[in-house]
Amino acid sequence: MTRIIAHPLLLFLLFGVLVSGCAKEPVEAPAEPEAPSGPLVQVQADLHSHTAILASDEFEGRAPATRGEEKTVAYLEQEFEALGLAPGNGDSWFQEVPVTSVTTDPAAAISIKGTDYQRELAYGSDMMVFTQQQVESVSVEDAPLVFVGYGIVAPERDWNDYDGVDMSGKTAVILINDPGFATQDPDLFNGNTMTYYGRWTYKYEEAARQGAAAVLIVHETAPAAYPWEVVTSSWSGAQIGLTAEDKNVGLVEAQAWITREVADELFDAVGLDYASLKDAAAKPDFKAVPMGDLSASVSLDNTIESAMSRNVVARLPGSTHPDEHIIYTAHWDHLGIKPDVEGDNIYNGASDNATGTAGLLALARLHLAQDTPPQRSILFIAVTAEESGLLGSRWYGENPIYPLETTVANLNMDNMYGGVDGRTRDVAVVGFGNSELERYLEKQADAQDRILVQEPSPEKGYYYRSDHFNFAKQGVPALYLTRSTDSVEHGKAWGQNQLDAYTANDYHKPTDEYSPDWDLSGAAENILLFFGIGDSLANSRDWPNWNPGTEFKSKRDESSALRAE
Repeated sequence: MTRIIAHPLLLFLLFGVLVSGCAKEPVEAPAEPEAPSGPLVQVQADLHSHTAILASDEFEGRAPATRGEEKTVAYLEQEFEALGLAPGNGDSWFQEVPVTSVTTDPAAAISIKGTDYQRELAYGSDMMVFTQQQVESVSVEDAPLVFVGYGIVAPERDWNDYDGVDMSGKTAVILINDPGFATQDPDLFNGNTMTYYGRWTYKYEEAARQGAAAVLIVHETAPAAYPWEVVTSSWSGAQIGLTAEDKNVGLVEAQAWITREVADELFDAVGLDYASLKDAAAKPDFKAVPMGDLSASVSLDNTIESAMSRNVVARLPGSTHPDEHIIYTAHWDHLGIKPDVEGDNIYNGASDNATGTAGLLALARLHLAQDTPPQRSILFIAVTAEESGLLGSRWYGENPIYPLETTVANLNMDNMYGGVDGRTRDVAVVGFGNSELERYLEKQADAQDRILVQEPSPEKGYYYRSDHFNFAKQGVPALYLTRSTDSVEHGKAWGQNQLDAYTANDYHKPTDEYSPDWDLSGAAENILLFFGIGDSLANSRDWPNWNPGTEFKSKRDESSALRAE
């Protein structure tokens, strides 16, 4: 059924309210040092204090359009105001973001059948199925399975996995990531570095353009960059999207992931070998392969809920050029509460992304502590619904409060701890080499005796997985740092092991919880890097651009022309 959720702005300002039946004791924020010995210590104290509060059970996992949102946005408003910032959207601290959640009944099953084969794929263990159509039910009947390799149409690379096949009313079976990762050939796509063609979002979008009725993406941990448990936690419960006037009826009816084991069985059932076809799919001459007489049927019952979520926007007005803005972003949301999960079912999202949200408050304190106000304005935006597909930043990018042609840069913070304690020798840049912002970053890193390096795992496509991407798509130079690994105290192998352990054991799981034992000195150093860049840009006439050959440069050049008019 469809129902509209009312969200009074300050409905839950009493932060002592706990979730009935599933809450644990709230984490106490550590006491700040009585006499901080400099900005690094102060930033660490801010990160600990705000992360402990935002990641406590009181905030119920900070899911959009829930009680957790009410508590989160009220807390951020309170803290920004207490620091001395101004509301960033006229006289309001908020930018409303219309969202609609689609919650699929977990009783859903996918039925695969052929002449000599029949199998009901079980929700959770065999597959995860959902829909982006904002309707109460969808159904797919006997949609023939077609293996379309990586599901990519890239004319500039002379690549078309759908060439010669009519996908209308059919089920596309698709590999995750792209051929560059599969072959490690640096001349194929971007080699080990994932392109947008490798993202699951692109694959569902392209399948819809091809007229497919359903999509089955085959999950494998290495090319997906996360284990099956992340699929089950991320695609269960409410799936939130921007409210669509057409209810997204043009998108694929049924979107699903299946395990590698299920894929092996389906291919084998019709005399096909998954491994050999996967190899063939990484070659430019690949042609789609019908999977015998196998077809898929699925019926989904959905609960539709519409609400207004909010980006929280705070502003430090510029003294000389107030219409020009540097924008800091971090997403305040996480996965909320999963009622069907036994035991601890609160996804606190301490590192992801209470740390980044705390970073916004730490940066605000640093800028406000300067002797003179910045010449340009500085905007601090805590965006909503990043975990649901970068929705809050997408809404801002498509509905900017301040013109994007006069937005100088975006500096984005996401998952700043990542399980790695302490300071590092390196600064890991996501999308290394993309923009002139790295010149400013390098200057700040030199002062910390650190070096810039490419992110540890470019094959995981992090450049397309956080909110800076929506600014980049609009031409705004955007910088995003991930957790560095070359530990000053323990070395690079140790740091990589810590990051890998966090990804395997805590990422998008209830165990991503705050601990006062975290050594946040490395995260604090990254905050200081961003402060140095922001302060430099805010007191200059510089307009950094994308480097030549970057896909976002033409959009920035158009903005430059508009500024010159």
